Amino acid sequence: MSNCIAKELLKLGKTVLYQTAPVLLESVIDYKMNRQKNVDDTIYNSIFNVDLLIIDDLGTESLNSMKLSELFTIINTRALNLNGKITKTIISTNLDIKDIFNTYEERIRFSNCWIL
Repeated sequence: MSNCIAKELLKLGKTVLYQTAPVLLESVIDYKMNRQKNVDDTIYNSIFNVDLLIIDDLGTESLNSMKLSELFTIINTRALNLNGKITKTIISTNLDIKDIFNTYEERIRFSNCWIL
């Protein structure tokens, strides 16, 4: 379903980034810790600024406090338009809603995300 939504938005000239939760969070942490020299500002900034961010397979990442913090930052920045533009997020997961709220901190706002 998320692929179909992405395809239609791309046809309308919107920007879309599709990435799995484990790769997305590792990329952000690698960028911030400067571990991956070939990751530039463009990739990091696109996580916050694309019209639609699709986070696939939420719940398959190994969680720690740093990853939870980065997930919060990504979702909150996009949901509250802290990036200066309206952005949307789709989260794909095999977790049921109870598991999501048991696994992820209460402060992570899923209210402006579509969870598939």
